[in-house]
Amino acid sequence: MENVWDYPRPPALEPVARRVRIEFAGRTIAATEAAFRVLETSHPPVYYLPRAAFTGCALEPAPGRSFCEWKGEARYWTIRAGDRVAERAAWGYPDPAPAYAAIRDHLAVYAGAMDRCFVGDEAVTPQPGGFYGGWITRDLKGPFKGGPGTMGW
Repeated sequence: MENVWDYPRPPALEPVARRVRIEFAGRTIAATEAAFRVLETSHPPVYYLPRAAFTGCALEPAPGRSFCEWKGEARYWTIRAGDRVAERAAWGYPDPAPAYAAIRDHLAVYAGAMDRCFVGDEAVTPQPGGFYGGWITRDLKGPFKGGPGTMGW
């Protein structure tokens, strides 16, 4: 059992040993065995997949940017598959800080905007709230930042 309160600040970056898969619009839009996860205090991990893993959808640049004090400037992507659209459902760091260089050309996805996301064979639960993009698996212990009243933690 991993306790998210044991995760470090600044966040750790590590490769994922299990297959990561994303389903949207009734199809697998991304799958890889070459994902990374970012582990930050009080957050479930955020999974970053190589952009090349997104073969079952179209990725379109979306408006807006945000800034992470650790990783740098994030850009957003809209995902289209079949007749479904998920606006600003993915993000990535085109020029990440040196400690996070491994996630250049990788994208993270809000699990709540997709049909299902998997780590191994387990379907994940989206991190509470709409701001953070962590994926909760049964081997994690919270409480998790993101729900009502947690923004000031």
